[in-house]
Amino acid sequence: MKRSFHIQFLIVIIGLLHLSGFGQTPKKFNLLTDDLSMMLPPLETLIDSALKKNPFVKFRERQISVNKNKLKDQRSLWMKNFGVQTDVRYGTFDNFSTNTAEGQNPALLATRSVQLNYGAGAYMKFPIFDIVNRKNQINMAKSEVGQAEDMAKEQRNELRQQVIKQYNDLILKQKLVKIRSKYLETSRINMEMIEKEFQNGVITLSEYSRISEIYTTGESNFEIVKTDFITAFMLLEESIGFKLNLNIAIKPANENN
Repeated sequence: MKRSFHIQFLIVIIGLLHLSGFGQTPKKFNLLTDDLSMMLPPLETLIDSALKKNPFVKFRERQISVNKNKLKDQRSLWMKNFGVQTDVRYGTFDNFSTNTAEGQNPALLATRSVQLNYGAGAYMKFPIFDIVNRKNQINMAKSEVGQAEDMAKEQRNELRQQVIKQYNDLILKQKLVKIRSKYLETSRINMEMIEKEFQNGVITLSEYSRISEIYTTGESNFEIVKTDFITAFMLLEESIGFKLNLNIAIKPANENN
């Protein structure tokens, strides 16, 4: 039994190290040729990591604990009406006593001594307002616990949806980068052909300018989608709380070697 526990513990530790990327060399990832969905951890793993590390989720969980303690206090509040009290005094005291003998007037005796006086007793109170309002206070505390649990659930759902959207958005942005890359490559080839034809006087300046503008727009759009991908990648890392451990490269397949 003990050995089985140790094995399970090691599996958990290895899993955490895998998620954090500890001791791992970053994987080479070509944005234009590789499939990002095959390089990322499973979506549920990303969601679980986000739920464990998100500060807002932790805050909501702590609020549940606080409200449960408040409910516990309300349920035990009645005990404050029962208790034991003691009184201890030390000092010089004047003591008075009377001595009455049969057929004689009472004689008053006074003495002074240093002594320790103490007393103990139990008490029990019945505050009417507390008794009448007790049920309302407990119900209110229960409602606060329910509200905290609902808010924590809503926070987890929102974070879950956020990671799902970011994950799919990242996959989409890689596809857009590939599309824009192909479009840019086609524009580049057309631009090279047009430059030769313009130098040979085959096409007019207006046609050359039109093709040149298309190529420039293609370059601009490619840079935009590339930046969008990097931003989405970093936002996903921020949400899940660990680095994805990918060494991203952006180059055509024929340049891999």
